[in-house]
Amino acid sequence: MVNISEECKKRLEKAAEAIKKSKHLVIFTGAGISTESGIPDFRGPQGVWTLKARGKKPVQTVSWDEVKPNSGHYAIVELQNMGLMKFLISQNVDGLHLASGIKPEFIAEFHGNYTLVRCLSCDRQFPKKGLWDEKKWGKGYRTSPVIPGQPVCPECRGRIISSVVNFGDPIPEKELRLSLSYSMNADVFLAVGSSLTVTPAADMPHKARKNGAVLIIINKMETPLDYMSDIRFFEGAGFVLTSIVSLIKEI
Repeated sequence: MVNISEECKKRLEKAAEAIKKSKHLVIFTGAGISTESGIPDFRGPQGVWTLKARGKKPVQTVSWDEVKPNSGHYAIVELQNMGLMKFLISQNVDGLHLASGIKPEFIAEFHGNYTLVRCLSCDRQFPKKGLWDEKKWGKGYRTSPVIPGQPVCPECRGRIISSVVNFGDPIPEKELRLSLSYSMNADVFLAVGSSLTVTPAADMPHKARKNGAVLIIINKMETPLDYMSDIRFFEGAGFVLTSIVSLIKEI
């Protein structure tokens, strides 16, 4: 923590102490945690929707196949491995949390994962690579037409679709149920890189606050839930998360 203000240091120390003492830490991530990996967010100054409104295209500095987890992702893995993080809810479809080392049983990928396909019959998920060829079968969304001869579930022969929740698609029941359950029992809720505007995902901080959870928000832009936050960071996600983990190790 070099060249930071005393005020920022106090916020970091307060957040580290709250997380260290927590019994049921839930972390919630949005696109802002992946910008340091080269993936544009949605509502930031260079975000997808922001640029689209100006008639411009977003710039992604790396391809989806080359994108790698960053320090923020790995800091969350450390919180998992310390036994502090009880669950992770992510709005991201980039697959970077699982790639960084998050265990599948500790995460609900609310909007899916572009590297996976899901069976509509048995709800199992499988790696997309080697099973589904987009050039031949298209995106494979729930609303996409079924193409004769397209791949089926290796386990039950049911219809497989992209794991990504497309516009208008329902949130998978399991992910929604787990997210609600963990949020309603959270004593510390850490929201990272989310505008906290897209529901039902953005309902999770409200559920946590009703349980009396400490709400920590890390996001470079203002969110509609800033007024209810206990600790607020406008600094970068990677810096804040790695600093918090370092402080926890010192406590």
